[in-house]
Amino acid sequence: MEQIRIMDNKNYTLGLYEKAMPITLSWEEKMIACKEAGFDFIELSVDETDAKLSRIDWTNEERAEIVKLMFKHDVHFGSICLSGHRKYPLGSKELEVRALEISEKTMKLASDLGIRIVMLAGYDVYYTESTDETKERFLKNLIKTSEFAAKYGVTLGFETMETEFMNTVEKAMKYVDLVGSPYLNVYPDLGNITNAAVAMKKDVLDDIETGRGRLVAAHLKETVPGVFREMEYGTGHVDFEAGINKFKELGVKRYVGEFWHKGEENWRQILKDNNNFLRKYLD
Repeated sequence: MEQIRIMDNKNYTLGLYEKAMPITLSWEEKMIACKEAGFDFIELSVDETDAKLSRIDWTNEERAEIVKLMFKHDVHFGSICLSGHRKYPLGSKELEVRALEISEKTMKLASDLGIRIVMLAGYDVYYTESTDETKERFLKNLIKTSEFAAKYGVTLGFETMETEFMNTVEKAMKYVDLVGSPYLNVYPDLGNITNAAVAMKKDVLDDIETGRGRLVAAHLKETVPGVFREMEYGTGHVDFEAGINKFKELGVKRYVGEFWHKGEENWRQILKDNNNFLRKYLD
């Protein structure tokens, strides 16, 4: 009988953001690349593009094939980054039916694939103006989304975003407290809250502290004021050592390295280098 592999003795897991790899790779190739680079799992993207949103409509056969590949290569999907609500926001009157459909279908997909955590984008609306009405509708539909999560046994975590609506852990916790569901928590982005702290002249670690007991994982991303994506680690102003130590203090055990493939030919080496960069602080 084949022996079941037990995770190594590290007291955390480090996942790889799916978009860090070329979009042209097959699922099997992505799993192999993830493992070769030293990451523990992949964070699946369900973003606003038609191609990635279609994943919530995978057939049972397609889902079964993904699960088969996960066991074959010993690389699983540890979380879903659900940013599809940027195009179909929970706060939109015109799009709320589609937004809620995306919510429930994503929870079902997570359940079928054995994914425990779904990162939820902290937007009431994105492409239109935020108003009292959009905020009220967002809360109403957030409650429904939390009920979907409870139904399928999936934990939601708010991503702290780049917009003022929810760019800090403290702001995310406002809605966590309003909803009051054990299935709705916070999944902070260290880069985004660093930018917010600088803009608001507040302390990053104090902001992380406001999520005590409700932090399910953390995105580790590099930023500078005004720039929120596609930066190389070590070239920005994020204090990874202090941030990670604070997350550890609060019991966070799951992390994802958020960076993007920008067409580089040496992307495999970049995966390895970034894995080493982050583990230097996590270890």
